[in-house]
Amino acid sequence: MLTVTDTSPSGLQFELSDDQQMLQNLARDFARKEIIPRAEQYDQNGEWPWDVFHKAHAIGLVNLNIPEEYGGPGANVLEECIVGEELAYGCSGIQTALMLNQLAVLPMLIAADDKLKARYLPMLTEKGKVISYCMTEPDAGSDVAAIKTTALKQGGKYILNGAKTWITDGPVASYFTVFAKTSPGDGHKGMSCFVVERDFPGVSTSKPLEKMGQHAAQTSMVYFENVEVPEENRIGQEGEGFMIAMKVFDKSRPPVAAAATGVARRALDEAVRYAGERQAFGQPISQFQGVGFMLADMKIRVEAARHLTRHAAWLVDHGQRNTTEAAIAKAYAADAAMLNATDAVQVFGGNGYSREYPVEKLMRDAKIYQIYEGTTQIQKQIILRELYRHK
Repeated sequence: MLTVTDTSPSGLQFELSDDQQMLQNLARDFARKEIIPRAEQYDQNGEWPWDVFHKAHAIGLVNLNIPEEYGGPGANVLEECIVGEELAYGCSGIQTALMLNQLAVLPMLIAADDKLKARYLPMLTEKGKVISYCMTEPDAGSDVAAIKTTALKQGGKYILNGAKTWITDGPVASYFTVFAKTSPGDGHKGMSCFVVERDFPGVSTSKPLEKMGQHAAQTSMVYFENVEVPEENRIGQEGEGFMIAMKVFDKSRPPVAAAATGVARRALDEAVRYAGERQAFGQPISQFQGVGFMLADMKIRVEAARHLTRHAAWLVDHGQRNTTEAAIAKAYAADAAMLNATDAVQVFGGNGYSREYPVEKLMRDAKIYQIYEGTTQIQKQIILRELYRHK
C-alpha cells in the first residue's frame, strides 16, 4: 500500500507499493494497446466503447472501488487515481465511460444497507452492467440543492418524477443512482437517493447529446415519469441525499483530477516529441526558449497536479477530511489539462489545428474538466468557504 515518508500532512511524499506499481503498469499497458489505437475511431463515430469496456472488465480495470465481497477488487481512492491517470492518457472519453461505474456506486458504498449492495453490485462486477449517476438537471448543476426531481412516498414505494441531464453513460446504463426530493419544501434536507432500474416503467433516455469532446463517454437526458421505486431501493434514510452527495464529492474529485492529469501528461508527451523532431532555422524547435519554456511549464503542471491529487486521495483513504484538498486538486488539475492541451496545440502550430494530429482532440476533451464534478469556480468557492470554516 501507500508508503508515507514524511509525517507532515502538507508535505507528504508518495511511494507506490509493489502491488500499486503492478496496477499502474497494467493500466498503462492497457491504455497503449487497447485505448490509444481506438481513440480516434470512437472520437469520430461517437459510439460507446463496449469492446474496450469488456476487455477492461475482464482484467479488473472496471468497478475498482467495489469491495471484494461483491466481486470487485476493493481498490482505494489512490488506486483509482493511479488507474484513471493511465487510462485518460490513452483517451479521456473512453476512460470516463469505463470508470463512471465507480462514481455511480459511491452512494451505495457510503450509505446503502447490505441487502441493497448485494442485489446490485454483483450485477456490475459479474454481469458487466453499467450504472449512471443522476444528479444534474436542466436548472440545477452546481447548485445541487436546487434539484426539482421528486420521489414522493406512496405506501411501500416512491413515485419518481423529473428529468436529469448530462448523464454520462445514460444511453447504455442498466441502472441509475438518482437524487430526488422526498420532501420538496425542506431544501437540501429534503433530498434522498435511490437505485432505479432502466426497466422500471416510466424510465427513458434521450439520444446521446452532441458534445465538444469526450465523444466515447456518451451522455443523455434521463426521464422519470411516475416511476414506482420500491422503498428498499432507497439508499440510506430519507433526507440523507445531500449528505451522501457531499461525501461522494470527497471521494470522486481526486479520480477526476487524476484523469485530468493524464490528459495533461499526454499533451506534454506529444508536445515534447513533436518539438524534438520539428525543425526550424536549422534546429529542433525545442531549442528555442519560447517553446522550451512552454514545455517546462507543462511538466510543472503535470507534477503539481499529480501530487495535489494523490494528497487528496491519501487523506480520504486514511479517514481524514479532504474537502479542501479535493477541491484544490480538481481545480488545479482541470486547469492543467486545459492549459497543457492548449499549449500542445500551439507547439504543433498549424498541425495542431488539424484532426490529423492528436492534440486537437486533447484540447476538446480537456475542457470538460473545468466544468463537470463542480466547475473551477465552484472549487474555488469551496476552498474559500473552508478557509473561514474555523475562523
